[in-house]
Amino acid sequence: MDSFVISVKTVLPLFLVIFTGILFSRTKAASIAWVDILNKYALWIGLPALVIASLMHLDLKGQSYSGLILINSGYFIFCMLLAFPLAWIFKLSSRVKRSLILVLSYGNVAYLGIPVLSATYGENILPVASVVVAVYIFWLFTLGIVLIEITGEERLNGKKILLNLFQNPLLLSVFVGLIIVVFNIKLPEIAEKTIHLFSGSVTAVVLFSLGIFLGLHKIGNPGDWLAAFIWSVTIMLLVPLVFFMVVKNTGIDPIQMKASVLDSAMPLGLTAYALSLEYRLEVPLVSRIVVVSTLLAVITIPLWLVWLE
Repeated sequence: MDSFVISVKTVLPLFLVIFTGILFSRTKAASIAWVDILNKYALWIGLPALVIASLMHLDLKGQSYSGLILINSGYFIFCMLLAFPLAWIFKLSSRVKRSLILVLSYGNVAYLGIPVLSATYGENILPVASVVVAVYIFWLFTLGIVLIEITGEERLNGKKILLNLFQNPLLLSVFVGLIIVVFNIKLPEIAEKTIHLFSGSVTAVVLFSLGIFLGLHKIGNPGDWLAAFIWSVTIMLLVPLVFFMVVKNTGIDPIQMKASVLDSAMPLGLTAYALSLEYRLEVPLVSRIVVVSTLLAVITIPLWLVWLE
């Protein structure tokens, strides 16, 4: 019990920021326009700065990240493909099946995963967290988009997929960070300080934005939320548990294993919601899963922290 309380105290400040965003939206002090602006700041400035700042001090000689990349790639691909047998077993519609490609695979590893990992394990975990984010983004905007397009009515658009991939600020920031490390580039002190200023701002910004989004969401019929609850439990407890049982025997570095499992147990993020809008998927279901899973994370993340310790 003591371990659980400590874990709750570790992540509670993060969720208090989300709750503040909910209060601002419920009292009409913030509107949906705030979400768009704050998310753009996080996507194009804050999170790329955090990723670059994390990777700038990456020790490529002292630690191998190949195992980390492989196990997270395998997990992400498995989760995307899991949508097909589940849709067949439960006789789900094509739109729900395509939505599950996103729901089952893409947790909120950037906006919530990075803050949770850094709050729990300190800033030394940030390079590992950044690598996991890069893996998720790469597979989401390549294989994930391909699967969504070929299973729908849209024609496969290779040019669009490549543009989505190479215009993604988070993935580009990973490449920039790696170039700095590989070629041992020494940035001017003023540039480093600027990057760290932006990176230090992003956690509160993205969590506050998430809170505003949650607060603006209509409550609706309680019966409509049952499916969202079931899928939330699946993506945050059941599937990550299977992943943990597999990855714990791979011999991967313990801290990389913990980071990978925690990221696999993150709630559904706003990126999945945005893609569901773009591809006309089951938007109400996806948005409800974002809300329910984020609220459940107040309990499930501390449970995972205790389990992993």
